[in-house]
Amino acid sequence: MEVIGIVCEYNPFHNGHIYQIKKIKEMFKESIIIVILSGLFTQRGEISTLSKKEKTELSLNHGVDLVVELPTIYASQSADIFAYQAIKILNKLKITKLVFGSESNDIEKLKQIALMQEDKLFDEKVSKEMNKGISFPNALKNVLNLDFEYLPNDLLGISYIKAINSINKKIEPISILRTNNYHDLSSNNKIISAENIRNKYLKKMDISKYCPIKKINTIDYELYFNIIKIKILTDSHLNEYVDVDEGIENRLIKFIKESNTLIDFIEHIKTKRYSYNKISRMLLHILLGFKKENNKEYNHIKILGFNNTGQEYLNKLKLKDKEDKFIKNFELNACLIYDLLANTNTYQFELKNIPIQK
Repeated sequence: MEVIGIVCEYNPFHNGHIYQIKKIKEMFKESIIIVILSGLFTQRGEISTLSKKEKTELSLNHGVDLVVELPTIYASQSADIFAYQAIKILNKLKITKLVFGSESNDIEKLKQIALMQEDKLFDEKVSKEMNKGISFPNALKNVLNLDFEYLPNDLLGISYIKAINSINKKIEPISILRTNNYHDLSSNNKIISAENIRNKYLKKMDISKYCPIKKINTIDYELYFNIIKIKILTDSHLNEYVDVDEGIENRLIKFIKESNTLIDFIEHIKTKRYSYNKISRMLLHILLGFKKENNKEYNHIKILGFNNTGQEYLNKLKLKDKEDKFIKNFELNACLIYDLLANTNTYQFELKNIPIQK
């Protein structure tokens, strides 16, 4: 029997995710599917349009057997940290294969690129390229000198493979061709990107064609910006937060006084070394109070939900890792902040701490 791992954000859960789950079931008829889930905040520093409870329920309703949590402190970091911590937890759950979406669907090429990045000087070479003012994908292209288009899902896939190589090479990475463009905001096909769905919802368009849901949470980014403004103007130790490095706090303090919206603020701060997504993650860490002293590895596994198959599998595993106290308290605080911004009540679900059973 195969144990299949999926790393996901489900922001929101849509037809593409249903397609992926069905495809896995076709490929591996005797299998258990385990999802490791980013709950309230995402790897790009965004606030999720669905709560972790909603995502867990949707996962179980569409064929997933077991849902576990990727803690916010890992879910909101760079691709390599995000991937490593996700694979670390999935490895403890003894997955045999990891399945992910890919623009190229060229798993051998992705493995090759992951292996090339093990060069000790690789990060230094990429940094030098980025200092010239070019993007991370283009920096990769220049350093690796390969005929390959470095698109978002492939880049994340490379991070997954690097993590597998580091943690357990017996896990087999498998790609499924992504059928839509991540940045396409106009398509009306049955399967479209999560960003396209969020964009349509903001325009008050019906999204039920693209999702098994009709409504997602509307995030109050104006309130988010005002909270960030207060924190930046009153906290004299901004450099203690994760990703606030190299004196970037001075730009934060300068431009918070000149900006009227969150997008305007991020655009002002952007530099050659600090991309839009990196700044978004930085601001999220300031919002959540995630400090460098707490940015370390924790032995933490939290079960969010399961069906009968998932429960039977868990009973056989006899996991030793439980919830870490710091992570647990951090998630509770994150839920309170999420509830303020999304007008939800996720805190009560977190406080009860009872897995959803299907």
